[in-house]
Amino acid sequence: MKSALSIKMTPFIIGCMVILDQVSKYIVKTQMNLFDSKPVLGSFFQITYIENDGAAFGVQLGSPKIFLTLSVIAAILVFYYLIRMRDKNWLPQAALALIAAGAIGNLTDRFLYGKVVDFFDVEFFDISIPSFNLFGWTLSAYSMTRWPVFNVADIAITCGMIIMVSYLVFVGDPLASFQKQPAVLSNGSDGNN
Repeated sequence: MKSALSIKMTPFIIGCMVILDQVSKYIVKTQMNLFDSKPVLGSFFQITYIENDGAAFGVQLGSPKIFLTLSVIAAILVFYYLIRMRDKNWLPQAALALIAAGAIGNLTDRFLYGKVVDFFDVEFFDISIPSFNLFGWTLSAYSMTRWPVFNVADIAITCGMIIMVSYLVFVGDPLASFQKQPAVLSNGSDGNN
């Protein structure tokens, strides 16, 4: 029994997730004003429309152009590994498909709008970390009462990363069989007589 995803299933997963991501963002953009918030489960879970020029969950990593370039490179690497793993176990393939879908969803926003539409707004337990020194670096204070606002693409990337890291930890490297094989001589011998 083949354990790899079919040649049609990987693009199907990617396509479904990208469509879900883009349709949900379109609905939020057309039905809400920027920074509007609508409670779903009181203040615990809200739909809050923001536009983010940083990374996933609003993390700022420098210039948006640099981040866009790094995002494109990361997406190309994900697709490279998807191709290399086409005959491997379905679980890491599905994880990479989710990561690819999330990357495509957020890159689409960056190309179209220069920013990513985020809208899932969830309360989080209060975190307050005072500033401190670590190996000579001064880290500034940080506090959070709500999780950073996110979208469907962020969920896909996060789930894909959790699945992939879990697979690597508990099962091993899915590309291990691609390691260098012994050379085969023309007479069919591997040189170890």
